[in-house]
Amino acid sequence: MASDFAPRTRHLRIHHDHGHVVLELRGEIDLLSTTEITPLLDAVTSEPAPRVVIDLRRVEFFDCSGLRLLYRARRRVLDRGGRLHLVCTHPLTLRMFRLTGLSRLLPPSASTEEALSRPDPVANPPESPASTVPTPGSS
Repeated sequence: MASDFAPRTRHLRIHHDHGHVVLELRGEIDLLSTTEITPLLDAVTSEPAPRVVIDLRRVEFFDCSGLRLLYRARRRVLDRGGRLHLVCTHPLTLRMFRLTGLSRLLPPSASTEEALSRPDPVANPPESPASTVPTPGSS
């Protein structure tokens, strides 16, 4: 059960805050680290109506594998009627989110507190072209 989940790995710490599961990503988020993170993300987002915050403040490097991970999280949470919030303050990562359109689908907040104070995200805002590309093993 996702609510009992609280593992810590080299790239991920999971904890709870105000009824949300917080996935705190750390270090370099690339192809290798996402293979470690994806099964844990899937476990957290497998329940009905998951309430999830992905916190990227401790991330030093973030590539397209990380983007794929965020789109996967968003799709899984929306498919199950949940809420997903993003926390990010790194200027280059924020720029990547703006360029790819992710910041429109998943507006970043500067802190967990700010993210949790936001109203529920729109259930299904228009998809960006990047989010409609099927990925192997998605969902």
